[in-house]
Amino acid sequence: MTTATTPSRGTRTDRASLTREAILTAAERLFAEHGVFAVSNRQVSEAAGQGNNAAVGYHFGTKTDLVRAIEHKHAIPVEKLRAERVSALTSGGSAASGRAELRDWAECLVLPLTDHLTAMGNPTWYARFAAQVMADPAYQQTVTRDALALPTLVTVLEGINRCLPDLPGHVRVERNMMARNLLMHTCAEYERALAGGASLPLTNWRAAASGLVDAIVGLWLAPVTRQG
Repeated sequence: MTTATTPSRGTRTDRASLTREAILTAAERLFAEHGVFAVSNRQVSEAAGQGNNAAVGYHFGTKTDLVRAIEHKHAIPVEKLRAERVSALTSGGSAASGRAELRDWAECLVLPLTDHLTAMGNPTWYARFAAQVMADPAYQQTVTRDALALPTLVTVLEGINRCLPDLPGHVRVERNMMARNLLMHTCAEYERALAGGASLPLTNWRAAASGLVDAIVGLWLAPVTRQG
């Protein structure tokens, strides 16, 4: 029986959801601005307006679980946008061969992220958060493993590989790492500048995306001069 002073199960669930979202938002901002290692659960709880310093552990468990939850929160909409682009690319028959096809796949890699950042407005913290995580050995492998479990992202990487059949395996691995860092760290720099109102050589995320696609295609197509 529910009384006037006893919250219903639905009310408690809604309250818990709001608390989780407040923690995710606060943690993403703090991690983006200061790095994951430098931010304590107490600081996250306080920034989220939680009087209980154990709120982060109660709702998410470990800091690794919290980092994964933030990444998952953004991976879902980005993966949906990527799936739409991949579907449009593959449903029209075979994509153009050579460089045009490689650019198509590069756009499937870049534009879902920049479109997601556009949709969130300004300021955002996700690109800076992701760049911080990628630079932290305690979390980088976990988040990368989670990302490679996203089926449409795997499809895009396979599409890029098919466009570069003569690229040696070790160079393929190396350039995949380079492309990932170029994408996330460049987006982090633009995000930081946009949030701070700094002068930029672009006016929106779509312009940034075009430059990123150009650079990533050029990276993949660069000559291989190193032997072994």
